Amino acid sequence: MADVDTSRTAREERAGGGPGPLALPVILAGTFMVVLDFFIVNVAIPAVQQELGAGTDQVQLIVAGYGLAYACGLITAGRLGDVFGRRRLYVLGLLLFTVASLVCGIAPNAPVLVLARVVQGVGAAVLSPQVLTILGVTYAGPARARAFTAYGMVLASASVGGQLIGGALIQADVAGLGWRSCFLINVPVGVVALLLTSRVVPESRAPQGGRLDIPGALTVTLGLVAVVLPLVEGREKGWPAWTWACLALAVPLLGAFAWYQHRLRARGGSPLIDLVLFRQRAFTVGLIAVLVFYAGVASFFLVLALYLQQGRGLSALDSGLTFAVMGAGFFVTSLSARRLGARLGRQALAIGGVLLAVGQLGLLLTVSHIGVGGSIGALTPALLLDGAGLGMVMAPLNATVLAGIAPQLAGAASGVLTTMMQVGNALGVALIGIIYYGRVDGTAKSTADGLDAGLVYLMALAVVLALAIQLLPGKRSERTA
Repeated sequence: MADVDTSRTAREERAGGGPGPLALPVILAGTFMVVLDFFIVNVAIPAVQQELGAGTDQVQLIVAGYGLAYACGLITAGRLGDVFGRRRLYVLGLLLFTVASLVCGIAPNAPVLVLARVVQGVGAAVLSPQVLTILGVTYAGPARARAFTAYGMVLASASVGGQLIGGALIQADVAGLGWRSCFLINVPVGVVALLLTSRVVPESRAPQGGRLDIPGALTVTLGLVAVVLPLVEGREKGWPAWTWACLALAVPLLGAFAWYQHRLRARGGSPLIDLVLFRQRAFTVGLIAVLVFYAGVASFFLVLALYLQQGRGLSALDSGLTFAVMGAGFFVTSLSARRLGARLGRQALAIGGVLLAVGQLGLLLTVSHIGVGGSIGALTPALLLDGAGLGMVMAPLNATVLAGIAPQLAGAASGVLTTMMQVGNALGVALIGIIYYGRVDGTAKSTADGLDAGLVYLMALAVVLALAIQLLPGKRSERTA
């Protein structure tokens, strides 16, 4: 997308000039906090339940309320950035997220914590698509590739490091804050980012941004709620009838949304998502690859954490240190992914998928052999390979999906991309939960059987990912994107 924001019209829409050296870390600070809070809360839940007396339903809402608000607001927020300015929406989202984090950290009871988590999710939804759009329209050429590499590294470090950071904070018990520090840590980071954003991040908006499509926003939000809510709540509640009814209702809702978007564009209006986006093979196929990839990311973290903590009795901190091995593999390959992509094109992504499958096969063979005993170090080679596969795919895949998107469509495209990431996470966790708990009988030993079954599913996803990548535009097309 080197030419995305080089047109005269787009340059005239940019209010703040080029990015300074602080722009990238300031933009990515928001992403780090948003992803970290998706994972860190799992470490804090037992202490929250004990201190606030939270019931099972409230505990589920502390987790699901954030994820639901986050996933279902992304598309609308992406379009809002196109219309009103991406930096402005990033600041708004960051402000909401920071204030909500403060309220989470001082919450006197479970209902207040649940409400604050929902507001956190709204803030996350508002800021997240702006990050990808700002990276796409602000940076060009090698600088753009480096920016997306940094974005991928932030996603991975926040995902892999969630348990490690949360466990360290709770164990350190700074000022007697305990679990509250998992939320309060966002406040100083958010305040600093808020103070710097207007100074170092250039403003941009879509040329002829138009108006917000309110009927479309309402329809797609309801459709996404109908998809995501049963996925995040279904397994815990035993898949009652309402979950299947919601999933069935999602089909006509999203169908009506697509029909309305087509009609609105035909009348010369400003649809929430211009369906012309889906005529670009890199975007459409890339979204399928994103769905498959992210269906494996969060679900892998879930079953591995359950095996390490429930099966092997590791603390959250020690479990997080085991995850850090994956981070080492990710770091190594993410640094070379851009160069490999320049030489191999889409096949560099396919190699990442193969590395994921090989790493998961190695983990399957190792766990099948050692069960819940033996040295935890035996997992290291497989975890390194799995992390290496993540590093080869994560940032380059996001960049590929957004390559060649016109400036007026950039925010909507980023909203669709980030929504697909969250739907993939929710779908993957729902599916692997069924597989994992179908093999676990409450004993520590059975967690190894659950992990083995989950790894077979994850290997299948990695193979599907490598095959889907073959449908992306070839190397020549990528060079001209």
